Amino acid sequence: MSLRILLADDHAMFRSGLKAVLSTQDDLCCVAEVADGQAAVEETSRLTPDVAILDIRMPRLDGLRAAERILGRPRNTTKVIVLTTYDDDSYVYRALHLGVSGFLLKSVPPEETIAAIRIADRGDAIIDPSVTRRLISRFASGIAPPASSTELERLTAREHEVLILVAQGHSNTEIARALGIGDETVKTHVSRILAKLGLRDRTQAVIYAAAHQLVAPPPPLPPGTERTGRHQGGDRHRAL
Repeated sequence: MSLRILLADDHAMFRSGLKAVLSTQDDLCCVAEVADGQAAVEETSRLTPDVAILDIRMPRLDGLRAAERILGRPRNTTKVIVLTTYDDDSYVYRALHLGVSGFLLKSVPPEETIAAIRIADRGDAIIDPSVTRRLISRFASGIAPPASSTELERLTAREHEVLILVAQGHSNTEIARALGIGDETVKTHVSRILAKLGLRDRTQAVIYAAAHQLVAPPPPLPPGTERTGRHQGGDRHRAL
């Protein structure tokens, strides 16, 4: 069964290009394309696509406000990916707070957008690597490690393993394979980790783990590459 995708962007040429990319994949199907955020909300409610891809700057209703309305609907099942030309931290913070499943720059290659759609559909999150580095660096300074290890002691040995694997960027499926357990068991462990540590989502779990030195933060980007979201050597996106 194909994943049903809604595209929302006020640039018709960009929508057409992305739709053409999706049409090359047997498991992806564009069920609607709209030019503003209000239409995105309305069509998402009517069609219930698996994934909605929203530009941030759109008329009538911007992409983040549209994402808020989509994700805030009772019994919503649509995952939201934000694509933007503007690599602005305030957009990133708002998007993550809303619970989007992806934040990517429009400069990413088409195959990485396709990968992001599949990652979002399986319940994981993906963020542009340059954004991930900044988040860990800047958020970590605001998440001070506790005076004692009380919080971490609440975790079982298996939950501690899962936390480290999550922080290293592994998906639920990859964690399940590494630990020899089922995907649903991994999801249960992740939910319990977030509850015990008082974290909202997997992104905060990554930041928490880096701040508490459970994993090493990613290396800094080479000079001049951060704004483009690309890393020398073909860096991939980090799945959270």
